[in-house]
Amino acid sequence: MSLTRTLEPCVRQAAATFPVVVLTGPRQCGKTTLLQGLFGASHGYASLDHPDLVARAHADPVSFLRDHPTPLVLDEVQHAPGLLPYIKAAVDGDRRPGRFVLTGSQSFPLMRGVAESLAGRAALLRLDPFTVAERQAIATGSMARLLAQVFGATDARWNRQDLGAWMLRGGYPEPCLRDTVEPSLWFSSYIDTYLARDVRDLLQVGDLVTFQRFLVLCAARSGRLLNFADLARDVGIAPTTARRWLSVLEASQIVHQVQPWFENYGKRIAKASKLVFLDVGLCAALMGLRSVEAMMHGPAAGALAETAVIAEWIKAFRSRGHEPRVYHWNAHGGVEVDLVVEWDGRLHAIEVKGTATPTPHHAAGLRQWLGWAGPQASGAVACLVERPTALAPDIRAVPWHLAVDAAR
Repeated sequence: MSLTRTLEPCVRQAAATFPVVVLTGPRQCGKTTLLQGLFGASHGYASLDHPDLVARAHADPVSFLRDHPTPLVLDEVQHAPGLLPYIKAAVDGDRRPGRFVLTGSQSFPLMRGVAESLAGRAALLRLDPFTVAERQAIATGSMARLLAQVFGATDARWNRQDLGAWMLRGGYPEPCLRDTVEPSLWFSSYIDTYLARDVRDLLQVGDLVTFQRFLVLCAARSGRLLNFADLARDVGIAPTTARRWLSVLEASQIVHQVQPWFENYGKRIAKASKLVFLDVGLCAALMGLRSVEAMMHGPAAGALAETAVIAEWIKAFRSRGHEPRVYHWNAHGGVEVDLVVEWDGRLHAIEVKGTATPTPHHAAGLRQWLGWAGPQASGAVACLVERPTALAPDIRAVPWHLAVDAAR
């Protein structure tokens, strides 16, 4: 099944503007498929996943580039970062747009090379696993339009999406789009071959058991406030090591740290962040959850639902070429709001609840938030209702999949 990705217009625009386009994303998220669909007829293609090509690129980068003339799609370029200075020299001699389209899965070494060699010459874009809206082939347009569909008076037509089914399969193309793929088997292989091998090798971690424990404990904390001291103690590593390992997971687009909302930007950095996996299926698999029943009715159900909704909004921003402006909010006395979306001077808050019968009580945190944030703010409770309904003044209860599907 071939589906349109929201990022496609951004990729086209970047290729029409910059001599180099760099597309990053975790393995198996669909980078190669997207680029072959966009540039298969206009660009050559070479994959540095092949050891012989990597050896040639390392041994003689000049002849490698001569044998692969532009325009060129160069896949998994992080395996041969030594090519980047030669690509710089090539585009300095000929700055026609779209000459090189590069992909990479491990962002740290790739981004270091881009910053050193291609600054001012390359557009950087990020591709994530599928959103619910992409899976349903729903086009919702701009950020302003999707926010209006969630928080405004106008409702869109949506296909009902089962929360448990989405949490089981997530957004990686293979388990998401192919019903014949057993998700637990696919995620197990993905964890063993990518997270436990590639990311661990990038970190130069020799102790596989400890690193796997770290991954599992991170998954168990998705949707919750992050305490590095507690995480490090439970894993059996130093807090500085936990921070370093987590920073690589974040750079590899596996997790995201959602900062707290404060008007004072300095306070956002100083306070605790909320850890969120960018694919809820991968998160559940790391926790050992292999059925819809275990996900929807187990102790992690609320955190997984929150993970699903927050991750989709992060992907909504990135799929349009924007940095995610999503936050969480905690007030004195334990009142909190799961998600605050900031866009164009306005604030939009979402509470995620696993109920099909929401009451004004479920909007208590939102009411306090709206009283503090003022008239420029709006609120919604994402839950298991069938259609949007008014819950309280300026607060709607919306189907969980509307709050997620709209994030496209």
